[in-house]
Amino acid sequence: MFSNSYTPVKFERDCNAIMVPEGAEVELPAGAVGYITQSLGGSFTVYVDGRLFRLAGDDADAIGREPPPRPDLPEDATDQDVEDLIWAQLKTVYDPEIPINIVELGLVYECKLSRGEDGQRNVDIAMTLTAPGCGMGEVLVADVRDRVKLIPTIDQVNVALTFDPPWNQSMMSEAARLETGMF
Repeated sequence: MFSNSYTPVKFERDCNAIMVPEGAEVELPAGAVGYITQSLGGSFTVYVDGRLFRLAGDDADAIGREPPPRPDLPEDATDQDVEDLIWAQLKTVYDPEIPINIVELGLVYECKLSRGEDGQRNVDIAMTLTAPGCGMGEVLVADVRDRVKLIPTIDQVNVALTFDPPWNQSMMSEAARLETGMF
């Protein structure tokens, strides 16, 4: 199924992972051997014993990799600077089966930045999935929330999963449609 072009890895410690596409959490043991099939946006999709698993970037050390860098803002960052960084963070979230980020896939319907009474920034995101029954849905929602929450000055991140309107291929960017061959 996979060619030698995938990077072989050996788990250096026990590691929590998510089964793809079911979304169930499992523990992969130290010593397990697999192949990285995707390493985009700081997370990893690893093929082990005939199955795909998603590893969070914070667990990169388990397979001998570095965790992704944390986002940074200057102290005098404007709301526009923060909004730009939010979109950059959203572009680091990838579907573990499709090598395209969720923004290019057209899964993010809305992203609103606001200020709370205490002056802290809050973010409300509306997003969808490529299929309503996707077992990775809650994993992607949590990934979006966690990645945006890393941004300095962000207090709350609310992510609403919606299927109205239902996702379709026309919501993908032109670059994403070209990359996947979906015209």
